[in-house]
Amino acid sequence: MTEEHQTLAMLLFSAFVAVTLGITTWVSRNRRGSAEEFYAGGRLFSPMENGFAIAGDYMSAASFLGVTGLIALFGYDGLLYVVGFLVAWLVVLFLVAELVRNCGRFTLADVVAARMRERPVRIAAGTSSVTVSVLYLVAQMVGAGSLVALLLGGTSDAARDWTVIGVGALMVIYVSLGGMRATTWIQIVKAVLLLGGTIALTVLVLVRFHGDVDRLLLTAAERSGHGEAFLAPGLKYGGDWTARFDFISLGLALVLGTAGLPHILSRFYTVPTACAARRSVVWAVGLIGGFYLMTIVLGFGAAAILGPDAVRGSNAAGNTAVPLLALDLGGGAGSTGGTVLFAIVAAVAFATILAVVAGITLASSASVAHDLYASLRRRGGKPRSEVAVARVAAVGVGVVAIALGLLARDLNVAFLVGLAFAVAASANLPVLLYSLFWRGFTTRGAVWAVYGGLVPAVVLVVLSPVVSGSPDSLFPGVDLQYFPLQNPGLVSIPLGFLAGWLGTVTSREVADEAKHAETEVRSLTGAGAA
Repeated sequence: MTEEHQTLAMLLFSAFVAVTLGITTWVSRNRRGSAEEFYAGGRLFSPMENGFAIAGDYMSAASFLGVTGLIALFGYDGLLYVVGFLVAWLVVLFLVAELVRNCGRFTLADVVAARMRERPVRIAAGTSSVTVSVLYLVAQMVGAGSLVALLLGGTSDAARDWTVIGVGALMVIYVSLGGMRATTWIQIVKAVLLLGGTIALTVLVLVRFHGDVDRLLLTAAERSGHGEAFLAPGLKYGGDWTARFDFISLGLALVLGTAGLPHILSRFYTVPTACAARRSVVWAVGLIGGFYLMTIVLGFGAAAILGPDAVRGSNAAGNTAVPLLALDLGGGAGSTGGTVLFAIVAAVAFATILAVVAGITLASSASVAHDLYASLRRRGGKPRSEVAVARVAAVGVGVVAIALGLLARDLNVAFLVGLAFAVAASANLPVLLYSLFWRGFTTRGAVWAVYGGLVPAVVLVVLSPVVSGSPDSLFPGVDLQYFPLQNPGLVSIPLGFLAGWLGTVTSREVADEAKHAETEVRSLTGAGAA
């Protein structure tokens, strides 16, 4: 990487950081100190603004860097992430968006606690939300490290480590000072930049092949070293039955996990009505759908133009395929066009990471303050402001995410996000759906549903090839591998639903019919919603 690349990209990085810090500072001077302002931005955003912010929150480093890299390395099998990420929004649109907006105030626990005993439910849901958020944050940290290591001319461990620490520090500043309003505007700016950059790269790839998609795919297959197998299922997930079950597990996690992601659910509280929440999702689906269609072109473009060997040579997990593709499309290393395009794409990717980590950190700090702190603090003591606790929690979450990001720096970011989706689908989705649709659901059922999905998901990841027992694991020198699948969703998601049902049918508590009726009316009509 030339010094010219480094200088230009660093200037663009600095410009984006300066703009976003300016937004954060301006918002911090022009807002009230209420919890509603900090967690939900005063519920003043329009459906279009919130739709762009949701898209900005969802189109993460996993999408821009990880998915494109997986398609470049594994062809057809990499498309699973594209399909899963997009189809998941149908679940959100039809089952979650309006109902969550009507039933809650700031967090997932608000929806469940509306008809249950609050303390145990808030502790369980808060713990699960923080766990999912931290796993998602780790993926963004890994993406940031890979990106800036490439920018600085190599894969220096020190460069990656300092990048992860820097991103963690910035996200704490964004959340602590600006809250939801600043985070939302950062996500809107980032969504516009990301969509603009992706459109430009897609057009350049298609121009390179004169608009002939067949030629693009055939060239990618030829350069992959796998021939026609590159365009058929099975290259990554079809080797044996274990790989096939991993495919099913990952698909379940991606499709069902979005509806349980805390930072996505929290976005529905930033609009004034449930109708606005649904319209936000419609905007988001259109933007996200167009984006993922373009990532398919970029993934196969990277395979056809660069070749999988060049992608792996820069980053074994494929996380740097897009910046390298931009460099080649602009004219190659050393050219002015290549320098400019590479710098722009690298800056956009870095902006993507900063915006997403801010949203996730805000959601996790809200869970700590609004759910865990409010439930666990000693009775009779002097309560601290929820907002003050949330700011302290942002620092704690940032520290944990930085530490885990340093540990997992060699894993693919899309794969890491798949783990976060599996935990969200196992722990959060069962309790959310049962609370909204099952009249007889009880407090024990709610607590069991959360822990019955969360604990198996985390334990199975620890006992999987992700952590130990293989050359690509976090601890290759240790062998604690007793679970063969890399993604636990196939086992942990049914366990979450089963545990919720079992806890309810064995509970002596009689479900409160009046509270369920009140919740049902409120969820469907919005009567009494915050």
